Amino acid sequence: MRATPPEAPALPGASTAGRWRDAAERWRDRLLASPAFRRWAAAFPLTRPIARRRAGALFDLVAGFVYSQVLLAGVRLNLFDLLAQGPLTEADLATRLRLPPEGAARLLGASVALRLLARRSGGRIGLGPLGAALVDNAAITEMVLHHGMLYADLADPVALLRGERPGGALAQYWPYAGTDYPACLTADQVTPYTRLMAASQPLVADEILDAYDLRRHRHLLDIGGGDGSFLCAAAARAPTLQATLFDLPAVAARGEARFAAAGLGGRARAVGGDFRRDPLPRAADIASLVRVIHDHDDATVAGILRAARTALPVGGTLLLAEPMAGTSGAEAMGDAYFGLYLLAMGRGRARTPAVLTGFLHTAGFARVRPVPTHTPLLTGLLVATVD
Repeated sequence: MRATPPEAPALPGASTAGRWRDAAERWRDRLLASPAFRRWAAAFPLTRPIARRRAGALFDLVAGFVYSQVLLAGVRLNLFDLLAQGPLTEADLATRLRLPPEGAARLLGASVALRLLARRSGGRIGLGPLGAALVDNAAITEMVLHHGMLYADLADPVALLRGERPGGALAQYWPYAGTDYPACLTADQVTPYTRLMAASQPLVADEILDAYDLRRHRHLLDIGGGDGSFLCAAAARAPTLQATLFDLPAVAARGEARFAAAGLGGRARAVGGDFRRDPLPRAADIASLVRVIHDHDDATVAGILRAARTALPVGGTLLLAEPMAGTSGAEAMGDAYFGLYLLAMGRGRARTPAVLTGFLHTAGFARVRPVPTHTPLLTGLLVATVD
């Protein structure tokens, strides 16, 4: 088929190169939107693989909710831990999962297609590469189960985007996001989300502690550190490290109990307070913010970072670790997943390393550098220093 070359109309304030680029992009968009071009591309041998990949990617977007429900069903039925003991026939699985044969066949066929399961010899079903990663993986399985609330909040995404559905399931699950006085939250109110964060913390903690050696420091202050899961992991990596947890009073009480159970009573303490209002403890030479900043709006972020800077001495260090927007190879995680999740939650956003670096400089940190992690999808890491 013949394509008409793009025109470059005069655009106020645009360079010649910019005008040509804009015109070329408009021409490309018109071409890709053309049904005739799409039919031609799907038939032409050189473009056929590209057309098929794009068609598959578009279908995956359309069908993504169904895929997530297949995963949710497998987790709820404990399917992956069951098959960790060895492959089983469809009939055996239907019995053990307490599903009718047709329902079991549908679930197992879908799971095979999604690489959660795999067909084995003798008509048996075993773990696939993705399903194997879910075995004894509390971090992932707890998040899959937790997403039931996100699905409910996204039932009408347009209403969510228009702000017509405030106070949904996620807003209630994360109660500190919707109150001006989070320090007044009770133990019952903070327990569900604190447990979820504790369950998902090991993967994130290993990423951070593999990337940054805490043994060079004497005292770590974990700001918004939940029940102390990260501090316990840090103390195991750095045997002489002293530790202080700062979180809401009801959460800090859970941290104190965790430290005692882990035998860290002489090395770790928990302090309750609200980092939006209360000063942070000043004993540490390094502080950490692990999956905290993206939960908050810009004004709160600026205040938290100023408080962290004030709490640290000259030469002190701040570790800022969380999923970051613009992560190479995981761009959808920041702006798509966390963009909608945090909107449903009620506040916060995923930010790029460049934006976070700007916040850190404004708060008074002189040097900021990114530190690579093994799995950037799980967490990015910025190290900031006080000069």
